[in-house]
Amino acid sequence: MIGSLRGLPAALSPERVLLEVGGVGYAVHIPLSTFYELERAGAGEAVRLFVHTHVREDQITLFGFWTEQELAIFEKLIAVSGIGPRLAQVVLSGMPPAELLAALASGDVRRLTAIPGVGRKTAERMVLELSDRVQEMALAFPSPAASAATAASALEDDLLAALVNLGYREALAQRAVAETRKELPEAPFPDLLRATLKRLARL
Repeated sequence: MIGSLRGLPAALSPERVLLEVGGVGYAVHIPLSTFYELERAGAGEAVRLFVHTHVREDQITLFGFWTEQELAIFEKLIAVSGIGPRLAQVVLSGMPPAELLAALASGDVRRLTAIPGVGRKTAERMVLELSDRVQEMALAFPSPAASAATAASALEDDLLAALVNLGYREALAQRAVAETRKELPEAPFPDLLRATLKRLARL
């Protein structure tokens, strides 16, 4: 299995890059977020992509991502019933990772169905099967801001770190967490995260 590739982009489109590695050209399917990063890197610059190798009886297809987090989300998406690698690529093209995780955590089916190709039933399955794994995905790649966060308890630390990793400003996240904890002092992490995300959506 190919886990990552480092090489020179020989040809680039919004859906695919031809990556030359040691004289061999690998056709790698990519989401828009990775396409933008490759464009930003510029021609002639060696780049590294994290790769998922999708194997079928009749073909091997490579899907590449700029960050490990995108790869992790992609692999969680294709584990959902009815979502194949092509649709998972579309999902990651249709919404930044932080927004996608926030939508899953808050059960925002309407936001998910705004992604082309994602119907209501598919969005509901995504929420059902992935909402409880958002904490794992958000905390898997801690940011400096998240690691420096301080809070009153380990639960609040986890909430704050997850929100920072989802893209919220630390000060705003701290205030929302504190207010939610006052309202729901005994609630478990998934309920607190959903309630805090809904509160932040109203700000």
